[in-house]
Amino acid sequence: MPTASANEHVNRCAPAPDGPSGTRLPLAGLLALFTAAFTAVMTELLPAGLLPRMGNGLGVPESRVGFLVTGYAAASFLAAIPLTAALRGLPRRPILIGALLGFAVCNAVTALSSSYSLTFGARLVAGAMGGTLWAMLAGYASRMAPPERRGSAIAIVLAGITVALAAGIPAGTALAAAAGWRAAFGTVAVLGLAVAAWVRWKVPDFPGEPAAGRAPLRRIAAKPGIAPVLAVTLFLLLGHQAVYTYLAPLTERSGFGRTGPVLAVFGVATVAGIWAAGTLTDRHLRASLLGALAVTATALLALGAAGRNGVVLIVAVALWGAAFGGAPTLIQTALVDVSGPADADVATALQATVYNAGIAAGSLAGGVVLDNAGAGALPWTALPLVLGALTVVLLAVRHAFPAPARRAAAAGRTPRISPGGS
Repeated sequence: MPTASANEHVNRCAPAPDGPSGTRLPLAGLLALFTAAFTAVMTELLPAGLLPRMGNGLGVPESRVGFLVTGYAAASFLAAIPLTAALRGLPRRPILIGALLGFAVCNAVTALSSSYSLTFGARLVAGAMGGTLWAMLAGYASRMAPPERRGSAIAIVLAGITVALAAGIPAGTALAAAAGWRAAFGTVAVLGLAVAAWVRWKVPDFPGEPAAGRAPLRRIAAKPGIAPVLAVTLFLLLGHQAVYTYLAPLTERSGFGRTGPVLAVFGVATVAGIWAAGTLTDRHLRASLLGALAVTATALLALGAAGRNGVVLIVAVALWGAAFGGAPTLIQTALVDVSGPADADVATALQATVYNAGIAAGSLAGGVVLDNAGAGALPWTALPLVLGALTVVLLAVRHAFPAPARRAAAAGRTPRISPGGS
């Protein structure tokens, strides 16, 4: 899309400056969105840590409890684009609050239900709420922040994913061990209510798009730069999920021992990665993403070549976690840059669909490789996919992942040049 049109979208939807300088971030509102992301991840993945307990409580095998996660993901995949398109004309904050209240109701039903069918139905509704929420968060954060702090705002919000994975799910599992799995879901239900109130208090409302000025979905998808960003998302998620899903057999292959400490290393490293992304995204998005993908590829190469060594395993997982932790912030910021904040919800819905497809296909491909070639082949399967993502970023220098000067010009601001010329 021509630069003038992109600037028109930015000017139409950019928030008023927050503070006298116009560069301060609205932290209270962004932390509310951070907690919304945290709540969404807890709602989606908590059953995975409670398979035996939920199976006993619902009278079904553990595999059917696992389908509660599958059903949620499938509903998110199917609902993200149609629901986002249907709701584009409505004010933004009521939709965000509605999704959070939907989480609260669905988690309360799960906490009280003794019927697997009712629980599964609640999970499908929660998945639809999740698809709607994830389509909104990055665009919402970008509209709340000054243009030059957009990447930092998105990083703060998406850090909720990392904190949920690194601390929230283990804490929910511990609560379930102490007080029962129903107490864990009840707690997440209360959290959904609290976050909805927080959003109502501290997150500004934005108008929906009037029908007359609303770009069709196909036009947004065809904007220059959208396809490369979605391709990077797909390649990275395919490669990541093909290995991460089967980290346990990789750990056993190395002789390291239990998988828990390895997952903890990955989780802690993702926190470092998302902090780095928040620091670097606004001024060095392209270089940071190239670096993250290169580090991921290096880690996979090390796992494939020397993953039987426990020390190599831990170092490679730490590097991989740090690189992957920052990648979502970098990719979503690039997507918002390309789409413009006005169309970010629809663009992010497209990305959420691609993201879920990558998770499902990557896990499936990894399982096939594991069954037929063993755990040692998993990194070699993922490496070409990550290199494919790296290649797309290298080639998409004009629109999707431009150099800093071009990106600053597209956003309608003058790039800040340091004394060293970086």
